[in-house]
Amino acid sequence: MALILLEVFLELLITTNWVIKNMKKLRLDLNGLHEYQQNRYPYLLIDVAEEVSPGKSAKGYKNLTINDWWVTVHFPGDPSMPGALQIEAVVQLGALMVTTLPGNKGKVVYMTSANNIKFLKKILPGDRLDIVTKLLSWKRGIGKCTGVGYVCKEKVCFLDFTIVMPHILEEYKVMKK
Repeated sequence: MALILLEVFLELLITTNWVIKNMKKLRLDLNGLHEYQQNRYPYLLIDVAEEVSPGKSAKGYKNLTINDWWVTVHFPGDPSMPGALQIEAVVQLGALMVTTLPGNKGKVVYMTSANNIKFLKKILPGDRLDIVTKLLSWKRGIGKCTGVGYVCKEKVCFLDFTIVMPHILEEYKVMKK
C-alpha cells in the first residue's frame, strides 16, 4: 500500500512539475490583472504584468503619476511613493506567480512576512517603477519570494517576502476527531 501511495505521489509530482515548466508566459493588462487577483483601484499598484511565468517569476510595472492618491499626503511639497506601497506593489506582482497556476485564478493571496527590506532611492511621480519577482519555493500554499524595484534600470528597493493562499492551506489543515 505504501509503495502504491509513493508511486502515485511521485507521478503527481512529476506531472505537476511538467505542467509548471510547460505553462506559457502571460502578459496581463488591467483586465487580465483583474482576472487573476482581487485588488482594485486605487489600491491596485500594478499597471501591467509584462511577463508572468506561472510558478516561477513575474515582471511588470507601475507608472507613478501626479494624480496617484498618495501624492498630496506623502509629503506635501515633496511627494514620493511610500515605502509600504513599494512593498505592496512588489507583493501584488509576486502574487501573480501563484494565482496564474492551475486552480488559483482570482483566489486570495496574503503576504505573511517581509524581510531584508531596503529602500535605496525616492520614487517620484513621473517615474516608472519596474518590478521583477521570483518564486523561490512553493509548497502547500506557502511561497517564499524575492522582489526588486527599479527606476530607469537603477535598483530603488528590494525585499524577501512570504505569501500564502488560504484555500490551499485549508487542504492541509489537520482535522480534530
